[in-house]
Amino acid sequence: MNNKFFGSRQLQQILKVKEKYEFIKNFISVETLSGFILFTVTVFAVIIANSSYSDFYFDILKSLISIGFGESSFSMSTLHWINDVLMAIFFLVVGLEIKRDMLVGELSSVKKASFPIIAAIGGMIIPAAIYLSLNKEYPTGFGVPMATDIAFALGILLLLGNRVSMSLKLFLVTLAVVDDLGAIIVVAIFYTSEINYLFFIHAGITYLLLLLLNYFNVKKLLPYLVLGIFLWIFVHKIGIHSTIAGVLLAFTIPLKQKNETDTNNAPLVKLEHALHNFSAFLIMPLFALANAGVIIDFSSVIEHKQIVLGVALGLVIGKPIGIFLFTYLANSLKIATKPANVTWSEIVAVGFLGGIGFTMSIFISHLAFSDPSIVSAVKIGIFASSITAAIIGVILILSNKKRV
Repeated sequence: MNNKFFGSRQLQQILKVKEKYEFIKNFISVETLSGFILFTVTVFAVIIANSSYSDFYFDILKSLISIGFGESSFSMSTLHWINDVLMAIFFLVVGLEIKRDMLVGELSSVKKASFPIIAAIGGMIIPAAIYLSLNKEYPTGFGVPMATDIAFALGILLLLGNRVSMSLKLFLVTLAVVDDLGAIIVVAIFYTSEINYLFFIHAGITYLLLLLLNYFNVKKLLPYLVLGIFLWIFVHKIGIHSTIAGVLLAFTIPLKQKNETDTNNAPLVKLEHALHNFSAFLIMPLFALANAGVIIDFSSVIEHKQIVLGVALGLVIGKPIGIFLFTYLANSLKIATKPANVTWSEIVAVGFLGGIGFTMSIFISHLAFSDPSIVSAVKIGIFASSITAAIIGVILILSNKKRV
């Protein structure tokens, strides 16, 4: 690029836009490959759970793993190490992505953020409302159909190649980021057991120290990570699900540099880059392996058919209705503006892809229900409805392109 034709400020803006779209392309490619791996591991987990190795599989998940510190030790089952510790790292990465997007990304301005934010809100409220209308006796499951699995959804978009515009992919990515934030808030507020206020004070003091590190612009990551471990311990002891500690830690990691337009070497970006592949290619497949293994028993589905129906209708019907209805009304009322090169039929198609719950829905189902038979039935419903939503979304995108 020849600097002769551009002022320094224009050149800086051009490079910033180029950098943003390169990041989006890389993000999509990583999430897409992760989606393929997740699908493979999910199928494998279901197969092994219904094979002669079923007892061995479930025994490993129940076996205790202990870590000792002097005279004290900390023990949890393999399943809880994955769901409480590794998933806290996953939520740390999600939190870093959300913070970066809010400060310098697609959520950094009201104009850019309002449309996907409204879409995500609609895609959470309507599925929850559908579920609750059918399950007054089991209201805790309302969060299950609210979630979207970004890896699977983006994996499908990539399979469609050039039939899907970058604008539509960007809309789905931004929607999913907001959806993740909504899921985090739901987990923190509604899936919290009895609160231990003593450890709440400990967690508060720890978080204050993290905020002070940020305030004094400490760039070294080690102090944040050390305090983050203590924060996880205290949050776990409070009764709030410990994955929330990952998100809280993420919001304290600095993004600004001396040159505030350059964020490549910022602590937040460094940590996000360091953990993103670890999260996508190790943590999420391990989570799927540990949680997707469900014994296919349709008698449990029949027994809990009302709960399963609420989840299924929430994902397959509630997601597209919520995303389309809220964005259409917002656009009509001039509250938000639909991207010019994204059609309403594509918004509906993305709404169906938003109904791919998979890993996030499974994660919330473990928090929502204590009865293993209900969890198993709900997982079957999640699998069936996610596949149905994916197929409908693909058909709509392909038929839309044929008309164009």
